[in-house]
Amino acid sequence: MKVLVTGGTSGLGLAMASALAEAGATVALTGRSGRRASSVAAGLPGAIGIELDVRDESSVAGAVDRAEARLGGIDMLVNNAGIGMRTVDPHFMTRPQGFWDVPVDAFRAVIETNLTGYFLVAREVVPRMLATAGGGRVVNIAVSETTMHRAGFVPYGPSRAGSESLSRIMAADLRDRGVTVNLLLPGGPTVTGMLPPEAVTEGRAFLEPSVMGPPIVWLASDDAAGVHDERIVAVEFETWLRARNAGR
Repeated sequence: MKVLVTGGTSGLGLAMASALAEAGATVALTGRSGRRASSVAAGLPGAIGIELDVRDESSVAGAVDRAEARLGGIDMLVNNAGIGMRTVDPHFMTRPQGFWDVPVDAFRAVIETNLTGYFLVAREVVPRMLATAGGGRVVNIAVSETTMHRAGFVPYGPSRAGSESLSRIMAADLRDRGVTVNLLLPGGPTVTGMLPPEAVTEGRAFLEPSVMGPPIVWLASDDAAGVHDERIVAVEFETWLRARNAGR
């Protein structure tokens, strides 16, 4: 399996890229810094790092070209690159601000990365998958629904709500076309660089990024061939899989 993971230099992206590489997939991970992406990839078996700014169409096209050439094709896209509320308000967990105080530029930056970025990368990759006999797989990474209605979560919540809707429509557009689309989310707040340091030390329960490993490896496996338009919660993955297998 040849997999392109966007935003793969840290957090959930790195956890998924690591799990996929350890499972035998050939992984291209991306980051805005090509040097950092290459450095991180060097620590994973057989992985490569590629510079990619998901907000920029030319950067997306060039990065996908390079990934396809170096991997020998792309079987699976993991749309993960994103930025969090910390870039808008460093104290969003402890002193949330009203939406009316959010700078317009910050709003646009989050939407362009977390929502438009998913669209641009999928728009570049999926036609290439459709042109191959084997089709392909797209996994869009989502987050907890609580971000979509929690005070102080503009623009992160709207960006993630939009990515879920985008994913469902992508799945509808691609039904019976040979390319599957699924949503994967941790199932709770996760320890990543998106959180302010004080949030992690307040005694709250946080998930480790490694929770994403088992479901993403399964989604890349033969067992997941044909699985389409599912919303998989990582912390519930084993229970979900047992129920799925029992139903079959």
